[in-house]
Formats: sequence, structure tokens, C-alpha cells
Amino acid sequence: MIVLVVSDFHLGKGKFFKNGQINILEDFFEDDRFAEFTQYYSSGKNYSNNIHLILNGDILNLIQIDIEGCFSHIIDEEATIKALELIYAGHKGFFESLKLFLSAPNKKLTYVIGNHDIGMGFKGSQTRFKELVGSENIDFCYDINIHGIHIEHGHRFEVINTVPPEKTFMMGPNNKEILNLPWGSLFCISVLPQLKKERPFIDKVRPMSSYIKWTLIHDFAFFIKMLVIVMKYFIKTNFDTYNKHLRNFKTNLTILKQVTIYPRYESKAKSILRKRKDIHTVVMGHTHVAEWRRFPEGKYYFNTGTWNMIPSIDAALHANTATLTYVLIDVQTKTNTPREASLNVWQGSWRPFIEEIKLSG
Repeated sequence: MIVLVVSDFHLGKGKFFKNGQINILEDFFEDDRFAEFTQYYSSGKNYSNNIHLILNGDILNLIQIDIEGCFSHIIDEEATIKALELIYAGHKGFFESLKLFLSAPNKKLTYVIGNHDIGMGFKGSQTRFKELVGSENIDFCYDINIHGIHIEHGHRFEVINTVPPEKTFMMGPNNKEILNLPWGSLFCISVLPQLKKERPFIDKVRPMSSYIKWTLIHDFAFFIKMLVIVMKYFIKTNFDTYNKHLRNFKTNLTILKQVTIYPRYESKAKSILRKRKDIHTVVMGHTHVAEWRRFPEGKYYFNTGTWNMIPSIDAALHANTATLTYVLIDVQTKTNTPREASLNVWQGSWRPFIEEIKLSG
């Protein structure tokens, strides 16, 4: 079996609005490339192969979709389905490519829920997604263990981006079930749109801590504006009726610390591998940084990175391009051992991919 993993596409309402204006909140511009990717792994020599495609979180940017021009942190199932419909209208090619992939024999799709698409936890959202893709052969989960491979998005390791699984939902206005959003999601909904109007790539710069230092010296007016907006919202969320889980001084200190630090999950993967002897490979996303590690006894960790553009102010890494990275694991299902595992970069139909790193079992 071949397991393919991608993550962090952050599909929005499309590149352009109906009036032709550019959508500054759109992150994904690779619909055609993704269609080539799914076609390659569902046709030709791969037509009959047993291939499991896993969308590992933050595929849909559901928390940053405005409904009739309004952003709200009160998100119920109905609002999530409306957001899903708007994303579909802006990315029909993406959904069609999944439909064609699943129409081939021996193909399966699993949707792992992340922090930006937490609304996919609603059963109604899952049903509508299946309808848009035209298949019932789709599983939804928060993590998956398959043939010795552990796959999760990775946001649960950050207090700013997660809540306990049993508290994913809460009762909102009119006794409707709504999402119990973590501080990071609330920030993305209410603060980022304000900042992105002036600095469209502010949420993508890596490392963020260096960018904040840079604005302090070179963009001081914006630094002060950013500081005021963030601090005002930080205070506000501590007294919001539907954010009671944030009313904790220790949690607030942790949030302040994590806001400027972008995580690496090597140690988290190592911990999972140490506790789970049946696991040989851990795959995560969330950080938007493609990476890999090989541990003793043939254990591996991969991060899928993102297909979004990632600017950097690090002189050694300066770039503003999208690297279409994904993880491929060819696993022997009878023994649950990997024949090979690789971090690949999709190049397009003319030259399907290059292997950034290939590890043989």
C-alpha cells in the first residue's frame, strides 16, 4: 500500500472575489497542480494500485471565511456548511480532483481535522464534503494509525491552537452547539484580517519572532499598531462569554510565549515512537516547515510542510515561493513495515516529483 500525506493547504474563497478584487485571505493557488498530483496517483501505472490519500489538517481554512462580509467566532454547524460551500465555489477544481481520484480502483481518502478546519468535526459538514466530492469513501478523524504509521496534524501540542478533544464543542446562543475555539483560532478570525489588510503575508513569515524584531526597528509604526491590536484582543478574549477556558493566568503566559515561537515537532514524534512500539513512522503538519528525521531502529518522523507561499526574512533562507511537498510511504501491509518512505516535491505532470529525502526500510 502507498500512503500519501499532504497538509496545510488553507483553501479560502478563491483568489478573486466576484467583483475582481484580490482576496487577501486566500492562501492556496495550486488547484491545477493538485489535480495533476491526484491524477498521477490514480492513473497509468498507479491506476489499480492500493493508494490511501490523507489530508492531514488545515486543508480548508474554515475559520477565516466571512459569511456575507462578517467574521464571527460563534460558529455552528450551519455556518460551517456555508463556509464549506463558499470554499467549494472558489476551488471547484480541487474538489473535482478528489472526486476523480476516488473514482479509480483501490483508492481511499481520509480527512484528518486540524485547527483551521475544526468545523469538519460537525457531522453535517462531513456529509456535505462527501457530497461535494461525490463519494462516501471518506473517513474523518483527529489522528490515524495505519500499518505502523501515526498521522496527526500537530496542533494539539500548542495551547494556543487546541482545546481538549472532549471540549471541542460547547453550547452557544439559542442552545445551539458551537465550536469551542482556542485562542489561536480566535486570533485568526478577529485580528489577522485587520493586520493582513496592511501586511498580507504577516501570518506566513518564518521565523515570526525575527519578523517582530524587524518591525520594531524598520517598521515601528506598524509594530505599535500590531502590539495595540494584539494586546486589546488578548484582554478581550479573557472576558468573552464563550472563551472561559482562557481565564487562567498560567495559560495566558503560555500563550504569550508561544505566539512568537514556531514549533518543531521532532521531540514530540520521538515521544510517540517511544511510547508506541507498534509505530515506525510519525507524520505531522501544522508548522508549514517540511522536515524529516531518522531515529534508531528504523523509526522515522516527517512533516509534510505546506503548498502555500512562505516568505522569510532570514537572509540565508530568503524565498517567496511555494514548495509542493508531500510524504510518500510504501508500506508492506502484512508485516506493517515500510519498504521506503520519502519526502517529495511535486513538480508537475512533465516531471512528477523529486525526492527530497528517501529512507529505505
